[in-house]
Amino acid sequence: MDGNHHSHEHGEKGAHEGKGKNGGGSKGPGGFCACHACGTRVEHIQGVKCTTLHCPNCGHKMIREELLKK
Repeated sequence: MDGNHHSHEHGEKGAHEGKGKNGGGSKGPGGFCACHACGTRVEHIQGVKCTTLHCPNCGHKMIREELLKK
């Protein structure tokens, strides 16, 4: 190598890559999904990310209720 190239192993991620707002960890079963716009809450369904749901009241994206309280 000529010194201008850095060796890089593919597949490794840095300390903060690939993680969402909750640090990449799931919040487990139970709990609620909540609308940040109007406050509507719906029961969280295990295996379904809250961010894939839209508020049945106003249509905004839902988030995990625990994240609203941060």
